[in-house]
Amino acid sequence: MKRAFTMVELVFVIVVIGILTAIAVPKFSATRDDATITAAKSTLASIRSALSQEVQARMMRGDYTAVNNLGGTVGGHNSAIFDYFDGDSSGSRVLEYPPLSCKDASARGCWMRTGSNQYTYYFPNAIGGTAVITINNNRIDCSPANKCKYLER
Repeated sequence: MKRAFTMVELVFVIVVIGILTAIAVPKFSATRDDATITAAKSTLASIRSALSQEVQARMMRGDYTAVNNLGGTVGGHNSAIFDYFDGDSSGSRVLEYPPLSCKDASARGCWMRTGSNQYTYYFPNAIGGTAVITINNNRIDCSPANKCKYLER
């Protein structure tokens, strides 16, 4: 007599695998969103540090002009952002390896330069919305506060 699995045993195994999959898939997508936001936090922290260093370097040279922007093209998709202070490619770099801006208008979890001194972070769909970073008098201001809390340390 041949030994084999019964139909009930096979159905039971398929149901168990389905339940495990239903639990695991949402956890993986949440982990990806968390990683994307952590990368944005890290980028913003690096920008704050670089801005501070640039302001100090300018002061040491006797140059008290404010930093106006952090590079990138206004509305430019899939191009380097946070590359050079005041867009001067012969000057200091903001980030050694600048990230790319959003690939297109529907992209999420990415940065875009949206004004002369304004940058917008588009949160992943799980959080939704945006946070707007503005460069004012060598400071980085963020709004709205309820979204900026995700980008704070």
